[in-house]
Amino acid sequence: MSSHAGMSSERLARIDRHLKTVYVDTGKLPGTLAMVSRGGKVVHTSVLGLADRERNKPLKEDTIFRIYSMTKPITSVAFMMLVEEGLVALDEPVHRHIPAWKDLGVFVAGVPGQFMTKPTAAPMRMIDLLRHTSGLTYGFQQRTNVDAAYRKLGIGHAQIGEGMTDPGLALDQAIEALAKVPLEFSPGTAFNYSVSTDVLGYLVGKISGIPFEDFLEQRIFKPLGMTDTAFSVPEEKRSRFAACYALGKKGETVLQDDPEKSPYLKPPHFVSGGGGLVGTATDYMKFAHMMLAGGKAPDGTRLLGPKTVELMALNHLPGGKELMEMSVSLFTESGNAGVGFGLGVAPTINVARSQVAGSVGSYFWGGAASTTFWCDPQEDLAVVFMTQFLPSSHFPIRRDLRTLVYAAIEEANG
Repeated sequence: MSSHAGMSSERLARIDRHLKTVYVDTGKLPGTLAMVSRGGKVVHTSVLGLADRERNKPLKEDTIFRIYSMTKPITSVAFMMLVEEGLVALDEPVHRHIPAWKDLGVFVAGVPGQFMTKPTAAPMRMIDLLRHTSGLTYGFQQRTNVDAAYRKLGIGHAQIGEGMTDPGLALDQAIEALAKVPLEFSPGTAFNYSVSTDVLGYLVGKISGIPFEDFLEQRIFKPLGMTDTAFSVPEEKRSRFAACYALGKKGETVLQDDPEKSPYLKPPHFVSGGGGLVGTATDYMKFAHMMLAGGKAPDGTRLLGPKTVELMALNHLPGGKELMEMSVSLFTESGNAGVGFGLGVAPTINVARSQVAGSVGSYFWGGAASTTFWCDPQEDLAVVFMTQFLPSSHFPIRRDLRTLVYAAIEEANG
């Protein structure tokens, strides 16, 4: 059997076979792109199916995808760069930089405009934003009267393609509006997937004095050579932009966002550090390689120190709990036990409980359109998977991918 970087080529080829027969040929997914890297080099790339069914356009390696929540680890890295510079600290109260949030209360009862609240047990801290324990929420959760207030005010509208025609509030307006909405719970007491990372994007801009999108461009995308990652798709790249699909009412796949008419063709009204980026698999792999290299870009530029990357990949949930134990969220990009939550990424803390092969200390995150990535420092392994299908919870594609990739490892790292 041939082997590359300690991985079996025959077994890596199973990835293509599985994605093709189970997902692409059956029409479940329009097309898929899987990229596997080990030892800092891409050892396998699988490109299948279509980027745009309506125009019969094949998916290509340079196809541009909506990465939705895979924006979050990038925003978290940007914030940690400021922590490293001593401009902000993890245990600092958020209201130090957003004074209007000083007296945020916790929801007790009531409806938008007539909320009853109680004081928080502890102030919301920066770490709460990074690990989604802030008490903030997402309007699309449709779970509580607090999410209803987000929807009514138009906070974080463009997150998941819902209400795309109505852009809602701009980022600074959303921060202002959030001062008037109670928290779901006292910060640090539960995990709820939320606009927390959008708030981090706002803070990166405020603390650095550089607009958030420019900070990402200058300090992350440029040094890493992520030339196709941005908050919109410029005219000259439009032909490379994939269509996005969603699960229809009868279980069929329907077009959700036409690349020729997409809101992404214009710079966004709401610059979302939680879900606004588009990019290619190659670009995201460059980001994953930087993380595995302990924060260093190939050109030698250091984005973060190795100890900071290590800190991000630890489980920061209070009491060392698992994500599933602490989550009150109807929606998260993690469905497995054995997983915690760090600073913008979810680390595996118990491989046996996850019931999928892997390593303790590997960390991942995904996006709403079924994209995902993970880094495994123990195996010097990185995987990026792209497709465009909402919601990400519908198919067990992430489990399948982990199983297939780990099954291809023949020799331990090193």
